[in-house]
Amino acid sequence: MKKIWITAGVACALTLAGCGGGEKPAAKSDAGATPAASAGAATPDMENGATITGKVTFDGTAPTMKVLDMSAVPACTAAHKTPAKSEELIVGADKGVKNAFVWIKSGLPADKTWAVPTTAVTISQEGCMYSPHVLGLMAGQNLDIKNADPTNHNIHPFPKVNQEFNQSQPPGAPDVEHQFPREEVLVPVKCNIHPWMKAYIGVVNNPFYAVTGDDGSYTIKGLPPGTYTIEVVHEHWLDAPQDQTITVGAKDSKTQDFTLKG
Repeated sequence: MKKIWITAGVACALTLAGCGGGEKPAAKSDAGATPAASAGAATPDMENGATITGKVTFDGTAPTMKVLDMSAVPACTAAHKTPAKSEELIVGADKGVKNAFVWIKSGLPADKTWAVPTTAVTISQEGCMYSPHVLGLMAGQNLDIKNADPTNHNIHPFPKVNQEFNQSQPPGAPDVEHQFPREEVLVPVKCNIHPWMKAYIGVVNNPFYAVTGDDGSYTIKGLPPGTYTIEVVHEHWLDAPQDQTITVGAKDSKTQDFTLKG
């Protein structure tokens, strides 16, 4: 089993923030968005496809995540029984790294177009934090942004290849819906008012991706036979994504672990 060493990187902020920017219509995708469904598009073959499982672990002394200062917004502080902490790098007792984005970067059949799910992926602002902190979706898939807090938030992604947007979302306002039409891993959303609010979105052109859980584990299912480049991206090493090559057959089950070096 091969392991990958990540030696450098820069943490970027992905944030949905408090009040900022004027009221605007619900955000929409920029030109060239992938359609939500395509005739004849492929879907993962869960019965005959391969499965890749693995774990992302941290090699080094895990940093202590700082307590977030939400005192400027009493509604945010009141939402937490214990002080909330940064989610920049969460390392479990067994060194598993939470919130790493793992995806099939290349190797899929060139003659296949993958169907974009018609169901939306949701990110919610709860207790002035993002839930989930890291998520994935396909290019052209709807992103549903909710404000569950009694305070204003401001949605302001800072993509590099997709179109930037900036929209206020007051308490009780309708959900903001958006699409990212182009592949981009990872998209940060910067906070304008609540600087501690951070999240990241992996936008990909295929359905073969996962976000690691509390123990650092992930699973990708339904892969057709082939040789693939599988990549891990984490916000703490955002400028240093690392990849590995893996070959799978029909109904195959393989393991690919990653080690992130501190």
